[in-house]
Amino acid sequence: MAFKKSTFKMGGIHPPDNKLTRDAPLEVMPLPALLVVPLNQHIGKPAKAVVSVGDQVKRGQLIGTADGFVSANVHAPTSGKIKLIGRAVHPSGQYAEAITIEPDGADEWEAGLNQVCNWRDLSCEEIRKRIQDAGVVGMGGAGFPTHVKLSPPSNKKIDTVILNGAECEPFLTSDYRLMLEKSEEVVRGLEIVASLFNPTPRVIVGIEANKKNALKSIGKAALHKQIELVELDTKYPQGGEKQLITALTGRVIADGQLPFDVGCLVQNVATCFAIDESVSKLRPLTERATTFSGFELKNRKNLWVRLGTRIVDVMEFCGGLTRKINQLIVGGPMMGRAQFSFDIPVTKTTSGVLFIDNTELDSFKDRPCIRCGRCVEVCPQGELPWLLVDKAMRQHADQLPSYGYSRCMECGSCSFVCPAKREIVHWIKYAKAVNARIAAREKAKMETVGKEPKA
Repeated sequence: MAFKKSTFKMGGIHPPDNKLTRDAPLEVMPLPALLVVPLNQHIGKPAKAVVSVGDQVKRGQLIGTADGFVSANVHAPTSGKIKLIGRAVHPSGQYAEAITIEPDGADEWEAGLNQVCNWRDLSCEEIRKRIQDAGVVGMGGAGFPTHVKLSPPSNKKIDTVILNGAECEPFLTSDYRLMLEKSEEVVRGLEIVASLFNPTPRVIVGIEANKKNALKSIGKAALHKQIELVELDTKYPQGGEKQLITALTGRVIADGQLPFDVGCLVQNVATCFAIDESVSKLRPLTERATTFSGFELKNRKNLWVRLGTRIVDVMEFCGGLTRKINQLIVGGPMMGRAQFSFDIPVTKTTSGVLFIDNTELDSFKDRPCIRCGRCVEVCPQGELPWLLVDKAMRQHADQLPSYGYSRCMECGSCSFVCPAKREIVHWIKYAKAVNARIAAREKAKMETVGKEPKA
């Protein structure tokens, strides 16, 4: 049963949602001629290749093994031949190790995979192992290995499990379509997550009010289950973990805390679907639902895309562009990352790809700050974005820690409302990178001092 719930209180904005693909059912993207599968599709250490050029592989076969606990396995998205192992363009904006596969068209699964089972017959250890083996990561954009998230420290008790159905970023609708078309699987994945904790936690589904059909669909799938369905106000960034937890439970995550510090665990819709696939059907993560949109894309679609599919191939499948663009964005327009090549591949965290032409806005950028305070009003973290930018621009990045710059979630609300069109998030990211380099140098210096021989 859905009911209205107060949203998070601090900051937030209401950008045009531009959900152009809201009514576009998920379609299957045909296999392209080549798949470029990065070994780094997650937070943590990249996976290590366990195949060689010339090898024949099957769909779901392990081609990259996790290199540590905070890492994730990588699997072949289809059957075919390994053509190349080497550096390739990556959505991070850099080059990274990738395995290029030439599909053979058979799309044959590795032996022992793609088999339906009753997940309730499995122990908690077996469930976690299947999720880990399948290479499931957070698919909302962060990419944190899911098996790690589902294994909190023993002194952290999870009493609330939350399904994040907000999908508050403009343009993106892949989670919405999953909630409509795969509601049973999404709810089952949520149940699997809840089953891993004892005593049984409270289970809450939070869906924004602009997704009425998703509320109905998930509500039907959750009928007669111990799951609370909550209708949230439509507001950005409602889908941020801290904001969602506050909206649904009233709990506040303090500086330096993580969700498990307040007894909560949050999973994204696509992640819950992948969890069900890995546990109930023995399917490693080899494809995902992704939105391809933007006013400049001829045919906007929600697609099932194999991991490693290059954007150029998807663009061709969608009919190409209606006019020249000046931005290719992976993710949403608020928190996504602009790309420098159409050859970048779809990865586990690619929730959307946008084709944007905003050249008319270029002349309005970077005018002087007038101290209007709008960025402060909308910041969901209660920060002073204008001050952080001033410090960064004046090369005072070393002063930023005292101003709490690390609390910035880079949601882009400040940049959206800034009348001067300052690149606020850009400068904060720059300051974070500078501070990371300073910290790395200091750490290296301390390690060097510690290794110096005594006189």
